[in-house]
Amino acid sequence: MSPQPVPEQVAIATRIRGEFNEMPGLCLTFQQAQRLWALDCTTCATVLDNLLTEGFLRRSSAGVYLRSDRGHLVAA
Repeated sequence: MSPQPVPEQVAIATRIRGEFNEMPGLCLTFQQAQRLWALDCTTCATVLDNLLTEGFLRRSSAGVYLRSDRGHLVAA
């Protein structure tokens, strides 16, 4: 069982969902995401991994994060 996200991570995930919903074509590398949302490496990895696990984001073969086809179904 994976640990529950802390409230700060939930707020960050909500903000990231909002960005991807506002810009459906947005695609970012890990480093770009980290800079855009001013996150430390650990927090960024945890939040992006959670969004991948829930199916909101997917990671391309080139390693960029983008909204999955189901992404629009998850409320921001």
